[in-house]
This record gives sequence, C-alpha cells and structure tokens, in this order.
Amino acid sequence: MGEQSFVVRVWGLVQGVGFRYFTRERALQLGLRGHAYNLEDGSVEILICGPEQSVQMMLGWLERGPRTAEVTRMEYEVAPPPKGSGFHTN
Repeated sequence: MGEQSFVVRVWGLVQGVGFRYFTRERALQLGLRGHAYNLEDGSVEILICGPEQSVQMMLGWLERGPRTAEVTRMEYEVAPPPKGSGFHTN
C-alpha cells in the first residue's frame, strides 16, 4: 500500500467544539501528517497524508467527528502532500 493525500472539508457544528484538537490527536495516533484549519464560513479544512489504510480510517472518523461535534456534510479530493511533517492547527 502506498501513501495517500486528501484535502477534506467538513460542515456542521464543527467549530468551537474541539473538532481540530480531536482531529489532530486522531491523526497523530494514525501516523498522519497535515493540518486542520477553521475557515471563515464555519467549516473546517483538513489535509491528511499518510499510509492508505490510516488515511481511509481517518476519512471514516471525520464523517462522524468527535462526540462534541455534529458533521452534516463532508467532501474530499486528492491533494498534494504537505511539505512539512507533523499535524498542525490554526
């Protein structure tokens, strides 16, 4: 299995509920790198990159998000991998 990289966008109750924090924790547990950023429209953008199985697990988790969030919509597409290492939030 190779490496995959996706940019993901989630909508719903995803800001002010710890979504980025829990996303970062989950990504690090799965050995992924990338970022989770709040956007001005109330959505969150997530870039995830890593082993295919871990990325697929993360996509499944993002559809639900943490218990504190309510994801109503999710879209994702293939993206270039991040230039750095680690997982960052704004």
